[in-house]
Amino acid sequence: MPYQFSAIRSILAQHMKPVYFLLGWSFFGLGAVGTVVPGLPTTPFMLLALWAFSKSSKRFHDWLYAHRLFGPPLNQWRDHRVIPLKAKFLAIVTMIASFTYLAFFTGMDTLLKVIVALVMLSGAAFILSQSSRTAEEETDTL
Repeated sequence: MPYQFSAIRSILAQHMKPVYFLLGWSFFGLGAVGTVVPGLPTTPFMLLALWAFSKSSKRFHDWLYAHRLFGPPLNQWRDHRVIPLKAKFLAIVTMIASFTYLAFFTGMDTLLKVIVALVMLSGAAFILSQSSRTAEEETDTL
């Protein structure tokens, strides 16, 4: 029985590679758009793209880590679980601006506004709870 399960799992994994590959490019595209569209986050989509590429293409997984624009923050997150202060500030300001627009300039239903606010608040809480400097940088300032 265990052999049959591992064989089925192996077959499924092979057939899922194209799905993961498409997901990787979809998440990458959304993250790239997020660099210019307020309210659309970049880093979470890039992290999802990394996850999808890790299951489908080592080449594109490595390419994303080496990317000139997106690579450095992804490497900082992977190596140190650090979100730079500039990225935190930009994320929070973008969330505030986006929610202000949503709350006062759209006809969106109140319940939907509350849901969006809760999602943004949980994202902001996570971002603010992460360190802004590596352990090495923190010991250098002491």
